Amino acid sequence: MTTIPVPVSHPYEVCIQSGCLAGLGEHLLTLHRPCAVAVISDDTVLPLYGAAVEESLRSAGFSVVSYAIPSGESAKTLQTYGEVLTFLAENHLSRTDLLVALGGGVVGDLAGFAAATYRRGIDYVQIPTTLLSAVDSSVGGKTAVDLTVGKNLVGAFHQPILVWCDVDTLQTLPEAIYRDGCAEVIKYGLLGDADFFAYLRDHHESPDLTKIIARCVAMKRDIVCEDEFDRGLRQLLNLGHTFGHAIESCSHYSLGHGHCVAMGMAMICRAAAVRGLCSAETAAAVESLLTAYGLPIESPYGLEALSAAVLSDKKIMGGSLALIVPRAVGQCGLHTVPATELRDWLRDGGAL
Repeated sequence: MTTIPVPVSHPYEVCIQSGCLAGLGEHLLTLHRPCAVAVISDDTVLPLYGAAVEESLRSAGFSVVSYAIPSGESAKTLQTYGEVLTFLAENHLSRTDLLVALGGGVVGDLAGFAAATYRRGIDYVQIPTTLLSAVDSSVGGKTAVDLTVGKNLVGAFHQPILVWCDVDTLQTLPEAIYRDGCAEVIKYGLLGDADFFAYLRDHHESPDLTKIIARCVAMKRDIVCEDEFDRGLRQLLNLGHTFGHAIESCSHYSLGHGHCVAMGMAMICRAAAVRGLCSAETAAAVESLLTAYGLPIESPYGLEALSAAVLSDKKIMGGSLALIVPRAVGQCGLHTVPATELRDWLRDGGAL
């Protein structure tokens, strides 16, 4: 098993291995006494892996109840969040009990927010079942739900006590969901590791998922440990997300998050090249790698729609926004841009 310690304010480990779901209960006993556990999943993942998780927990002495939310970003709402809280209360979970988030990013974000707020905070475990959640959203303690006016506008920082990643669960992913995760993987290479970027380029047909997940988690761990509460360095993890979130908003969340991040990365690279902040070769290398992983690099939405969407970004403060701009493969930096100039950046990135 590959184990990555995350020494933040409430330290925990990320454990990565094929076929480790069965060992969850025994491992959890090293962290927590036997108690009541609520498994929060979605209606796609729970039928696939719920029984294995429940059996592992029960065999270790935990009592278990499970709840499935609808799958997809459209379920990440205050209404669904309230329904989860009601389920926890109706099953009499106390502050000393546990919540387990079994699923992708939507489940992890929503269940994590429920754990952060139910009875003013209970412990929880992340079990990511998508590549995207394994390499990114399950680590770092960000939890949230969406509002109709934007993503992740209501949330909290609440670190899990354990991230338990069974790589075998990724084998059942639909192709589009797998590709979503590939975009976040590529982000880490562009962000801070040129050798990892080259590995992804050279092994795109047969990547070692355990190796890839471990490298991404270690990179995110290093950033989160420096800036747990997203006040500076951690903003680098938003590479591709400003324009990506605008595309996602324009699609009314019908496009996958990773696909939107891929388009956002391509756009910010093109804009950076136009402005002389990175070379045209860097932008071309990023576009080539995204394409090799079956990801889009052109937004289906035009300049007017994207401009309106990007101006609702929650990261705009004092009339400015910190864009994460590539300098070269493996090197990115924060670039503060007045909100009034974001339209020009979108245009330089290829929006018409």
